[in-house]
Amino acid sequence: MKFYIATDHAGLDLKDYTVELLKTKGHEVIDLGPFSKDRVDYPDYAVKVSEAVLADKEAQGILICGSGIGMSMTANRHSGIRAALCHDAYTATVARGHNDANVLCFGERIIGKGVCESILDAWIAGSFEGGRHIQRVAKIEAIKS
Repeated sequence: MKFYIATDHAGLDLKDYTVELLKTKGHEVIDLGPFSKDRVDYPDYAVKVSEAVLADKEAQGILICGSGIGMSMTANRHSGIRAALCHDAYTATVARGHNDANVLCFGERIIGKGVCESILDAWIAGSFEGGRHIQRVAKIEAIKS
Protein backbone atom coordinates (compact mmCIF):
# COMPACT_ATOMS: atom_id res chain seq x y z
CA MET A 1 0.00 0.00 0.00
CA LYS A 2 1.19 3.54 -0.70
CA PHE A 3 0.84 6.27 1.92
CA TYR A 4 1.31 10.03 1.89
CA ILE A 5 2.03 11.26 5.40
CA ALA A 6 2.48 14.62 7.11
CA THR A 7 2.22 16.19 10.52
CA ASP A 8 2.74 19.44 12.34
CA HIS A 9 5.36 20.11 15.00
CA ALA A 10 3.23 18.36 17.66
CA GLY A 11 3.23 15.02 15.85
CA LEU A 12 6.75 14.77 14.49
CA ASP A 13 7.97 11.95 16.73
CA LEU A 14 4.97 9.74 15.98
CA LYS A 15 5.20 10.58 12.26
CA ASP A 16 8.82 9.46 12.14
CA TYR A 17 7.90 6.26 13.99
CA THR A 18 4.95 5.65 11.63
CA VAL A 19 7.08 6.17 8.51
CA GLU A 20 9.65 3.62 9.66
CA LEU A 21 7.02 1.15 10.85
CA LEU A 22 5.17 1.24 7.53
CA LYS A 23 8.40 0.80 5.59
CA THR A 24 9.38 -2.25 7.68
CA LYS A 25 5.94 -3.70 6.88
CA GLY A 26 6.71 -3.31 3.15
CA HIS A 27 4.65 -0.22 2.35
CA GLU A 28 5.66 2.76 0.23
CA VAL A 29 5.67 6.00 2.22
CA ILE A 30 5.95 9.53 0.85
CA ASP A 31 6.83 11.86 3.75
CA LEU A 32 5.55 15.38 3.03
CA GLY A 33 7.04 16.88 6.18
CA PRO A 34 7.82 18.74 8.22
CA PHE A 35 11.26 17.49 9.16
CA SER A 36 11.95 19.53 12.30
CA LYS A 37 10.05 20.54 15.43
CA ASP A 38 9.91 24.16 14.34
CA ARG A 39 6.36 25.47 14.71
CA VAL A 40 4.20 25.03 11.60
CA ASP A 41 0.49 25.30 10.83
CA TYR A 42 -1.29 21.94 10.51
CA PRO A 43 -3.68 23.08 7.73
CA ASP A 44 -0.73 23.52 5.35
CA TYR A 45 0.24 19.88 5.77
CA ALA A 46 -3.32 18.55 5.71
CA VAL A 47 -3.73 20.23 2.32
CA LYS A 48 -0.53 18.62 1.01
CA VAL A 49 -1.66 15.12 1.93
CA SER A 50 -5.25 15.66 0.77
CA GLU A 51 -4.12 16.92 -2.64
CA ALA A 52 -1.67 14.02 -3.00
CA VAL A 53 -4.37 11.44 -2.18
CA LEU A 54 -6.82 13.07 -4.59
CA ALA A 55 -4.20 12.95 -7.34
CA ASP A 56 -3.20 9.35 -6.53
CA LYS A 57 -6.48 7.47 -6.02
CA GLU A 58 -4.74 4.18 -5.14
CA ALA A 59 -2.90 5.78 -2.20
CA GLN A 60 -3.98 6.48 1.36
CA GLY A 61 -3.10 9.43 3.55
CA ILE A 62 -1.98 9.74 7.15
CA LEU A 63 -2.15 13.00 9.09
CA ILE A 64 -0.85 13.46 12.62
CA CYS A 65 -0.97 16.45 14.95
CA GLY A 66 -1.28 16.82 18.70
CA SER A 67 -4.90 15.64 18.83
CA GLY A 68 -5.66 14.72 15.20
CA ILE A 69 -8.73 16.95 15.28
CA GLY A 70 -7.40 19.91 13.29
CA MET A 71 -5.90 17.65 10.65
CA SER A 72 -9.15 15.73 10.17
CA MET A 73 -11.22 18.91 10.00
CA THR A 74 -8.92 20.42 7.38
CA ALA A 75 -8.64 17.28 5.26
CA ASN A 76 -12.42 16.84 5.21
CA ARG A 77 -12.81 20.24 3.56
CA HIS A 78 -11.66 18.55 0.33
CA SER A 79 -14.31 16.87 -1.81
CA GLY A 80 -13.27 13.25 -2.24
CA ILE A 81 -11.38 13.05 1.03
CA ARG A 82 -12.92 11.04 3.83
CA ALA A 83 -10.56 11.60 6.75
CA ALA A 84 -11.16 9.60 9.90
CA LEU A 85 -9.86 10.50 13.34
CA CYS A 86 -9.06 7.14 14.90
CA HIS A 87 -8.16 6.39 18.50
CA ASP A 88 -8.00 2.59 18.34
CA ALA A 89 -8.10 -0.38 15.98
CA TYR A 90 -11.90 -0.55 16.08
CA THR A 91 -12.38 3.02 14.83
CA ALA A 92 -9.84 2.37 12.07
CA THR A 93 -11.65 -0.80 11.01
CA VAL A 94 -15.04 0.91 10.91
CA ALA A 95 -13.67 3.96 9.10
CA ARG A 96 -12.34 1.77 6.30
CA GLY A 97 -15.23 -0.70 6.20
CA HIS A 98 -18.23 1.59 6.57
CA ASN A 99 -16.98 5.01 5.45
CA ASP A 100 -14.42 4.13 2.77
CA ALA A 101 -12.01 6.47 4.55
CA ASN A 102 -8.90 7.35 2.59
CA VAL A 103 -7.06 9.50 5.14
CA LEU A 104 -6.19 8.27 8.62
CA CYS A 105 -5.77 10.90 11.34
CA PHE A 106 -4.54 10.50 14.90
CA GLY A 107 -2.92 12.53 17.65
CA GLU A 108 0.52 12.07 19.14
CA ARG A 109 -0.73 13.46 22.44
CA ILE A 110 -3.59 10.92 22.44
CA ILE A 111 -2.08 7.58 21.41
CA GLY A 112 1.25 5.86 21.95
CA LYS A 113 3.35 3.73 19.65
CA GLY A 114 1.61 0.46 20.50
CA VAL A 115 -1.85 1.86 19.79
CA CYS A 116 -0.48 3.53 16.66
CA GLU A 117 0.70 0.18 15.34
CA SER A 118 -2.63 -1.50 16.08
CA ILE A 119 -4.48 1.32 14.30
CA LEU A 120 -2.21 1.02 11.26
CA ASP A 121 -2.59 -2.77 11.15
CA ALA A 122 -6.40 -2.46 11.30
CA TRP A 123 -6.39 0.28 8.63
CA ILE A 124 -4.22 -1.77 6.28
CA ALA A 125 -6.23 -4.96 6.82
CA GLY A 126 -9.52 -3.13 6.27
CA SER A 127 -11.38 -2.47 3.07
CA PHE A 128 -14.67 -0.89 2.10
CA GLU A 129 -17.54 -3.31 2.70
CA GLY A 130 -19.81 -1.73 0.09
CA GLY A 131 -23.42 -2.88 0.36
CA ARG A 132 -25.59 -0.60 2.46
CA HIS A 133 -22.61 1.73 2.96
CA ILE A 134 -22.33 2.70 -0.73
CA GLN A 135 -25.40 4.94 -0.59
CA ARG A 136 -24.18 6.61 2.61
CA VAL A 137 -20.75 7.39 1.23
CA ALA A 138 -22.38 8.73 -1.94
CA LYS A 139 -24.47 11.07 0.22
CA ILE A 140 -21.33 12.34 1.91
CA GLU A 141 -19.72 12.99 -1.47
CA ALA A 142 -22.86 14.77 -2.76
CA ILE A 143 -22.68 17.44 -0.06
CA LYS A 144 -21.57 20.77 -1.48
CA SER A 145 -20.63 23.62 0.80
